[in-house]
Amino acid sequence: MSRENQNKKWILMLLTGIAGCVFMSASDWTMIYGDTFYEGKLAWLTLGVAGISPQRNALALLLALPAVIFYSIALVGLKKFIQCEKQKKIYLGLTTVGMTPWLAIHLFYVMILYLFSWLISGGNKELAYGASEALFDQFMWIIPLGEVIMLLPFVYWSVIVLKKKTVFPRIMAVNNPVLIFVVMKAITYILPDKPFRLAFLNGLMSESMAVWFIIFIVYIQYRKN
Repeated sequence: MSRENQNKKWILMLLTGIAGCVFMSASDWTMIYGDTFYEGKLAWLTLGVAGISPQRNALALLLALPAVIFYSIALVGLKKFIQCEKQKKIYLGLTTVGMTPWLAIHLFYVMILYLFSWLISGGNKELAYGASEALFDQFMWIIPLGEVIMLLPFVYWSVIVLKKKTVFPRIMAVNNPVLIFVVMKAITYILPDKPFRLAFLNGLMSESMAVWFIIFIVYIQYRKN
């Protein structure tokens, strides 16, 4: 296969990952975009969330399904950039396990948000806050556990890039969604408390991964020339 054709296949694979980011970001924004005023102890149980319709909430979950599929295609496809079989197998194993929490955590939040808005719309404000916060407190352990599992393949990716086990130079180890997330999270602290900030913050991991994929594409195009 010529280098040009190989690059085209790689870029198509990365564009699939970006499509996943678009779907997941759309889901993250759909489920929370609105008035940022809140009263309880969870800052994302806002006045805007209380007014979200069941149809919009269902759409948020529906958008997450193709997102994870596209993510899977791109993340598994990244093995083509790894030169050593041992590291390739480890990366694939971590990636396979790492995909497990994506929908679980998303479903967890969507269900709480739906319960909250449903109870609020029924005039049960006190129960809405009590039930939603109790549900979150009971199962919140899935969030840090799931995030650790999700981040393992990304951390490993930077390690093997630094060890020159991929087609990329060591400097590309900086191109990592975890590092991009940290930088973009820092930016959110200077943004005004508006619906845009809340939605952007909710979709931050997907937005960070989109930047990650885009940098890969730019590098491949640059290398081609």
